[in-house]
Amino acid sequence: MSRTTDNTEFLTTVAEYFKVFAETSRLQIISSLQSGAMNVTELGAATGLGQANLSKHLKLLTQAGILSRKPQGVSVYYEVSDPLTFELCELVGDRIYQRMQDRAKQFRKMNSFSSKA
Repeated sequence: MSRTTDNTEFLTTVAEYFKVFAETSRLQIISSLQSGAMNVTELGAATGLGQANLSKHLKLLTQAGILSRKPQGVSVYYEVSDPLTFELCELVGDRIYQRMQDRAKQFRKMNSFSSKA
């Protein structure tokens, strides 16, 4: 196997991992779990997602290894498997915020050149 093939396979795996984060509902779930494990009812209340939609996303996040499931009595609790997930989301959020701040500064500069009647 060539190095290019190895690299492509690796990058495909990375791309698949990031696809899991490319959905607002999944990010809502992850964000809600920052305070700790929650069951489906608690996650539904925290995110506003319906049961079917929430279950679909929980299944996908669990299959991807982002979340883990822990049965407790009649409930199943979900939690983020790797705390670095929160750091990754925070890093991306901070970067997006910085870009928005930079754009706002550019717009203010452009606005200072416009004529004010």
